[in-house]
Amino acid sequence: MPDPISLRTRPTAAGDILPGDAAAQRRAAQPRRGPGLHVALFFATFATATLSNAMMQGVDVFSDPAAVAAGVPYALALMAILLAHEMGHYVLARVHDVDATLPYFIPAPPGIFFIGTLGAFIRMRSLPRDRRALFDVGAGGPWAGIVAALPMLVLGLALSEVIPGDTAHAAGLFLGDSLLFQGLTWLVLGVSSSEATIILHPIALAGWVGLLVTALNLLPVGQLDGGHVVYAAFGARWHRWISLGTLVFLIVLGLGGAATWLVWAALLTFLGLRHPRIVDVETPLDRRRQLGAVATLLLFVLTFMPEPLAFKTPLPPIERDPDAIPVHAPAVPRRAGAWT
Repeated sequence: MPDPISLRTRPTAAGDILPGDAAAQRRAAQPRRGPGLHVALFFATFATATLSNAMMQGVDVFSDPAAVAAGVPYALALMAILLAHEMGHYVLARVHDVDATLPYFIPAPPGIFFIGTLGAFIRMRSLPRDRRALFDVGAGGPWAGIVAALPMLVLGLALSEVIPGDTAHAAGLFLGDSLLFQGLTWLVLGVSSSEATIILHPIALAGWVGLLVTALNLLPVGQLDGGHVVYAAFGARWHRWISLGTLVFLIVLGLGGAATWLVWAALLTFLGLRHPRIVDVETPLDRRRQLGAVATLLLFVLTFMPEPLAFKTPLPPIERDPDAIPVHAPAVPRRAGAWT
């Protein structure tokens, strides 16, 4: 579900990006599509999200089609979060006179992808001119998305069901925890995920997906939002090393048991770790944007989930020897012929 803001440019014979008026003329010559495709993809993704969540709730969509409406709250909340994220990119791209498309939403087959979508993206037909514009466009999406996700998550947690008890021996699909999710769970419900099983309301699930989307897009790699922020803040050389280091970190997490990250590492390698060179690489971020870059990286830390998904199977029952000493009993001397 990464959200790479593609920087599509055409180099000249000398290999330089066309700047200024030449780039504007080239963009003006490109054909423009109407919003029809974007609208169709939006409603298709809304439909797959609705179906996916209804199926998660046990609805038989064939025998009782009307019951699919059970997935509408989830779909409404999720699409609001995704739309806010993409419009954060789009609006700031327009503010900086960057030629960008409307969002493309990506539906996913219900029953295969339980969240019902592979995310969304916008495409930039021209480069932001300097690092300040690149930072604004790159960071605008995650911040707009998190602003939409937080109230959804708070409301959804308040509507969720809490089953007290130790979760160590529970079975099923478990969603990963981030620092932000743990904090909100404690504030809203007064419990932690290790103390109880929380059956998330569909709106809370949409909020959790919003946190996951934010973390994935803020991975400081390539042309992901986090990659744009790192390039804008530290420049091309540091961006290259940070991208490579992040990829190694994900592989280590994957080999350590969180296999989901191996899939993302492969996908990010396919998408590429490099970032296109912008026209003005010399002008640094101003003080306000430097603080914004620190806050954006902190947002990544707060939303990152070391293990986004975990499948747990029931533990087999333990057969106990009636003559054995209970494991919780204190050690005592043993006398011949008797247990004391």
